[in-house]
Amino acid sequence: MTEKMPLWRRLLRGVCVVLAILILLVLSGLLLGDHLTPKAMGPHSTVLPLQPAQGPIDREVVRLQAQHPGQSGVAFLSEGLDAYAARAVVTRHAARSLDLQYYMWKDDLIGHLMAQELYQAAERGVRVRLLLDDMNAQDKDALMMALDEHPNIEIRLYNPFRNRDGLWRLVEMVQRFFSVNHRMHNKQWIADGRVAIVGGRNIGEEYFSARSDVNFRDLDLLVAGKAVQQANTIFDAYWNSEAAVPVAALAFHTPAQLRLLMLESAHEAKLDAAQPYLQRVERSESARRFGLNEVKLHWSPNVEIISDPAMKHRRDDQANWLVTRLVRDLGATRDKALLISPYFVPGDEGERGLAALVERGAYVGVVTNSLAANDVAAVHSGYMHYRLPLLQDGVHLYELKSRGPGGGGSGPFGSSGASLHTKAFLIDDKRGFVGSFNLDPRSAYLNTEMGVMFEDRALAAELREEYLRLASPKMSYWVTRTPDNEVRWLDWAETPPTLLDREPDTSFKQRAVARVISWLPLESQL
Repeated sequence: MTEKMPLWRRLLRGVCVVLAILILLVLSGLLLGDHLTPKAMGPHSTVLPLQPAQGPIDREVVRLQAQHPGQSGVAFLSEGLDAYAARAVVTRHAARSLDLQYYMWKDDLIGHLMAQELYQAAERGVRVRLLLDDMNAQDKDALMMALDEHPNIEIRLYNPFRNRDGLWRLVEMVQRFFSVNHRMHNKQWIADGRVAIVGGRNIGEEYFSARSDVNFRDLDLLVAGKAVQQANTIFDAYWNSEAAVPVAALAFHTPAQLRLLMLESAHEAKLDAAQPYLQRVERSESARRFGLNEVKLHWSPNVEIISDPAMKHRRDDQANWLVTRLVRDLGATRDKALLISPYFVPGDEGERGLAALVERGAYVGVVTNSLAANDVAAVHSGYMHYRLPLLQDGVHLYELKSRGPGGGGSGPFGSSGASLHTKAFLIDDKRGFVGSFNLDPRSAYLNTEMGVMFEDRALAAELREEYLRLASPKMSYWVTRTPDNEVRWLDWAETPPTLLDREPDTSFKQRAVARVISWLPLESQL
C-alpha cells in the first residue's frame, strides 16, 4: 500500500504546475509573438483632402491663415466645461471628417453625449474614424459595434485582445504579457483636418467637470492652422498601422441588439441626468466663447504636434521616440524648468538630470499628486523613493491637495476628490509642451504618447499661470525636509501655516498600502 503524499508536497506540486503553465504561456507568447494577435484587416485610408470652403471650419481657418501665413493658432482648454464645449462645437461644425484617437472612452454620461455628437455628424455625411486603445474597451464592444454599424463611422482598436471577455481574455493577457503591456496613450480630436484638440483628457465625466465627487485638473490645447497637418499625419500612421484592428473583426452582436442600444443612447441627452450638465455648459461664459468664429487663438510660427511612432514597441531605435525629444529639450534648460506631471517617477537617470539642472543654477519645480490625490497608489509608491533625493538636490516639489475646489474624501487605492491629470512642462519661460506624456517609465518606454510643443513667450506665459495656479497654497502642499532629512508637507493656506509630518489627508491604511507597494519591483511598469 502506497504512502499518502503529505499535504505540503501536494500543495508544492500544485504551485509548480501552475507556475509551469504560466511560464509556458509567456514563452509561447514570446516565441509566437504577433501570430497570437489579430491582423489588421481594415482598408487603408487617409485624411480627406482639405477644401477651401466646404464647411464653416474651412472658411474660418482659411480666413485666419491668410492673416497669419505659415502659423498655427492655439487656445488653452484648462476648464472641463470649456473642453467639452470646444469638442462639441468643432464636431457640430465639421462638414467632412472627424478623426479621433483616445486611450479611454468611458461608458458614462460624457461618453454617451460625445458618441451622440459623432453619430449626428455621421448622419450629416461626415466621415468618422475613431481609434481607441483596447485596454479600457472591455465591456464596451456593443456600444462600439452599434456606432461602427453606421456607414460613415469606423472604429478600430489598438493592440486588441482577440478574446473579448471571460477566462480566455485573462489567459491571453498572461500569454501576451510583454506585448499587451504596450498601450496607446495618445489623445486627439481632429475636425475636417483643420482643427485639432490635443492634450491630456480622456473621454469621461471626471475630465469634463461632470462629476461632483471628482475634480480632475487637466489641460488640452485647441490648435488650428499649419501644425494640424502633423496631427493628420500622426493619426493616419496609427490608423493604418499593424496594431489597429477594426472592431467589427473582433466583436459580434446581432443587428437588433445594436439598433436597441443606439435607440437607448439617442435619448441620453434628453435624460434628466444630462440636462444639469448641459445647462452648466450653456451658462459658462468661457464655454460660450467656443463658437467657431469667437474663440481667441494666439498665432505663432513655432508650434508642433509631435508623437511616438505607432509601432514604438517593435523598434529598438529610440531616436524618434518622444522621450528622446523631451529629455533633450529639458536638458537644454538654462534658467528655469517647471514640470507638471500627475504620475512622476523620474528614475535614477531622471533624478540625476534634474539635479544637474539645479547644479547649473536653474530653478526646477515639479507639481504632482499627493498620495491622497493620486488615482493610482502604485505610481505614488514609485515616486516616494525619489522625493527626498530630489529635495536634497534642490528641486522644488508641490503635491496637489485632495480636498481642493470640488474635492471630497479619498479611498485607500485612489482619489475620490481633487486629482491632477495635466501633463506639461515649461522651459525658460519660452518653450513648452502640453500632451499625454507623464514623467514616468511607462510613458517613456511602454506607451505611445503625443502632445504639442511650442516656442512662444505668450503661450509660455499662459502655461506658467497654470503651473503657478496648481502650485499655489490653495491647491498644493509645499514639500520640504527637516535638517535630519525627514520629509514634511507645508500647508501655506492655513493660518498660521501648518507643517505636517505624514502624507496629508490619508489614513493609516493608505500609507501602509503605498509603503508595501513601494517594496515591490514595479518601477519599470509605472
